[in-house]
Amino acid sequence: MALPDPFGLAAGFALVLVALILGFLILTTYNDVVALRNRIDTAWSNIDVALKQRHDQLPALVDAVRGALAFERGTLENVARLRAAYQPQAPIPDQAATSEATSAAVRSLFAVVENYPELRSTSNVLELQAGIERLEDTIAARRELYNDQVFRYNTRIGQVPGVIVASLFGWTIRPFFRTDPGETGTVLTSLG
Repeated sequence: MALPDPFGLAAGFALVLVALILGFLILTTYNDVVALRNRIDTAWSNIDVALKQRHDQLPALVDAVRGALAFERGTLENVARLRAAYQPQAPIPDQAATSEATSAAVRSLFAVVENYPELRSTSNVLELQAGIERLEDTIAARRELYNDQVFRYNTRIGQVPGVIVASLFGWTIRPFFRTDPGETGTVLTSLG
């Protein structure tokens, strides 16, 4: 009667155990990356909603100050031009650039309004200015959340075993949405 080979059984068990561990790592990494991708998409959707709200409020502000600022025409035209450039279907980098340029134009408009006491005392202008300032703060907070999720995602797919899973599914790094303090435009950077 032949006895079973204990090393063959142990080797088979070890191989099955390694396969289970690898499968578990791939499965959990896949689920983590999918969750992060969904969080990034949600964070961008939240930014997009605030951008649309700001886009909708800008004409009312421009109209409210247009008569009093007839000789500040360049500032008003710049805000109007950037509002017209907003395209919600555009890729995120294009929307980011337009958003930052619009924020700069709105800040410039607010600075001009501050120079005119008759405008500052108009309740309509004050309400519109306060509303747009709240939206600018909301956009900044949502941008921070978006960038945090992008950082987590890019880190996850850049580490083992995430890099392996990412290459299997064709996942690539996502761009950050942030401003270079030395410029007025938006700079999108990524890990890599």
